[in-house]
This record gives sequence, C-alpha cells and structure tokens, in this order.
Amino acid sequence: YILGYLFYWQGWKFNEHTVKRKLSNMRRGFTLIELLTVISVIGILVGTMLVALGGTRSSGRDAKRKGDLESVRAALEQYRSDCKQYPATASVTFGSALTGSCPSSATYMATVPNDPQATTYVYSYTSSGTPPSSYTLCARLEGISATVTGCGSCAGATCNYKVTSP
Repeated sequence: YILGYLFYWQGWKFNEHTVKRKLSNMRRGFTLIELLTVISVIGILVGTMLVALGGTRSSGRDAKRKGDLESVRAALEQYRSDCKQYPATASVTFGSALTGSCPSSATYMATVPNDPQATTYVYSYTSSGTPPSSYTLCARLEGISATVTGCGSCAGATCNYKVTSP
C-alpha cells in the first residue's frame, strides 16, 4: 500500500502486479563500482601495514644481532678463562663451532651464529696481540647510520656496532 501511494504520488500508473515485478527485477548483490572501491581500500590498508612492519622487522633483526654478539662474547670469555688467551682471528668461524684444546678439548659454542641476513650482512671478529689478549666483534645494524672505529668490513659495508673485550 505504501509503495502504491509513492508510485501514485509520482504520477506513475501501476497495479500490484507491476510493483511486484519491479521489485523482483531488482538485482541482488554489489555493483562493480562498489567492489572496486572495497578492493582499493583493502589494497591501501595492506600497503600501509607492509610499510609499517618493514621497520619493525629490521629493528627485530638488529636486536638479534646484538644478542648474537653478546652470546659470542660470553663464549669468548669462557674460552679465555680456560686458555688464558682469546682465540686467534682465523679460529673463529661464524656458522661453525667455537672449540678450544687448552688444557683439554672443549666446545664453547656449538654454532657461532651468522647474521640474520647472512647474504647481505656478516659479523666480524678480530683478535689483537700475541698471544691474543683482546678482541673486537662487529656488526652492521640496519637502524643506525653512524660508524664505529676499529672494525673491519661487514660484507663490503661499514660496521656500525661493536663489542670489545672487557
């Protein structure tokens, strides 16, 4: 009745059959413009989230690098405690075990960790003195642009974080 009144008010001729046919002819679903609008909004949101998460992932890798170097430092200090010197530069290989043979054979670290992005960044270990009495562990952090002195090259880039013997 209400629809009939509206159609009558607008000057259209109709009967009950015409109204039912017009209502049943109406499509159910979304138009192409509505779908494209929703897809573009979702795309913008996903793009924004990926950009925001990129910085979080790099800071997470930087935290892992710092933790890795502290773990290596602890193993080197235990090595020095047993052997009365630090290992030579050539005997510390990242990705391999840190072992010593003084006074008896011991494993100080099962696997000296590699950088989380080993194809792009590497860690650096340098011992100094004869016998080695100090060392420097270096890494390249993604979130810092400053440089530090006394480090070698970190995969062709300048190292910007270092840990030294106490």
